[in-house]
Amino acid sequence: MDLTLPAAAENLALDEALLLEAEAGRGGEVLRLWEWPHCAVVLGAGCVLADDVDEARCRIDGVPVLRRASGGGTVLLGPGCLCFSLVLSYERGPALREITPSYVYILDRVRESLDSLLPRIEQAGTSDLMAGGLKFSGNAQQRKRHHLLHHGTLLYDFDLSMVGRYLQMPGRQPEYRGRRKHAAFLRNLPAAAGELKQRLRDGWRADEEMNAWPREMVRRLAEEKYTQDEWIRRR
Repeated sequence: MDLTLPAAAENLALDEALLLEAEAGRGGEVLRLWEWPHCAVVLGAGCVLADDVDEARCRIDGVPVLRRASGGGTVLLGPGCLCFSLVLSYERGPALREITPSYVYILDRVRESLDSLLPRIEQAGTSDLMAGGLKFSGNAQQRKRHHLLHHGTLLYDFDLSMVGRYLQMPGRQPEYRGRRKHAAFLRNLPAAAGELKQRLRDGWRADEEMNAWPREMVRRLAEEKYTQDEWIRRR
């Protein structure tokens, strides 16, 4: 599924809806690709807004702040940042049933898909991909009884200077970061969006286009959850 919906909250809602549909037996495994065309801050489910975000600067610049249902850290989305979402069944393999082995399984597949773009692409920390000590992919998960939702980003033409404009330095950092500021810690992949999408499709053998999606569930989730201050400002 290569689909970016017109509202930022709808895109977060669609990912959760695809997971819920699979869990209910009405859907299956999915690779979704999307890219938000403007800057937007997205908190992880457990992130603390005041600790992670320069909310005053976001307000001045008109940058929306949202919260996703998966864990992981706060990220800045925007042009040049390709988002990919995977709904995977635990029946695919025993590694997916546990958090750490599932990251190894998924990120190794993504790494193999991108391997010829840069030398020595490696998994770093729990859920990052990096090359030459610089991160280009962050990842997070939401887990249900039979399926997981995996969120990932691939930086390819992103304005790295914007990250420090809207995000604070995270309190918890992987050791390999070495306390570096955002722009000194991140890098872009040397590829266009179309090539990255094709590599992911090939890597996951996602050959069948998915056109139908749960519109009513997305509308309801966006309206009742993802646009609500009670959810966004929960922490």
